[in-house]
Amino acid sequence: MLHVSTDINQLIREPVVDPDFPHAPLDWARADAERIAREEGLKLTNEHWNVIRALQQYYVHHADDTVINLRDLHDALDERFHQEGGLKYLYTLFPGGPIAQSCRLAGLKAPFIASDRSFGSVA
Repeated sequence: MLHVSTDINQLIREPVVDPDFPHAPLDWARADAERIAREEGLKLTNEHWNVIRALQQYYVHHADDTVINLRDLHDALDERFHQEGGLKYLYTLFPGGPIAQSCRLAGLKAPFIASDRSFGSVA
């Protein structure tokens, strides 16, 4: 069995919560998202941040789920951004896949099969 060591200082420190991202994972920072975006050739706009917020909120509301269902998340994002164009709109913001790429930026683990190493992002 593999044992994972955890730094006690990480466990006892007071979490810093960004008021603009109240549902963000505790180890997530806006600067991390900006760095990842630069590495992936994205310039983050307010529209990108809105998707990141929506994604983090979805994950918080589904925290009790054993597994985040890709289809359910796909449908929820399509519905949430329906006025803007749904998934077509999200693909314009996140050409690396609106779920796979935005999960990386939001500090979240993408659902199973959101990306396929042999093919690339599928969601």
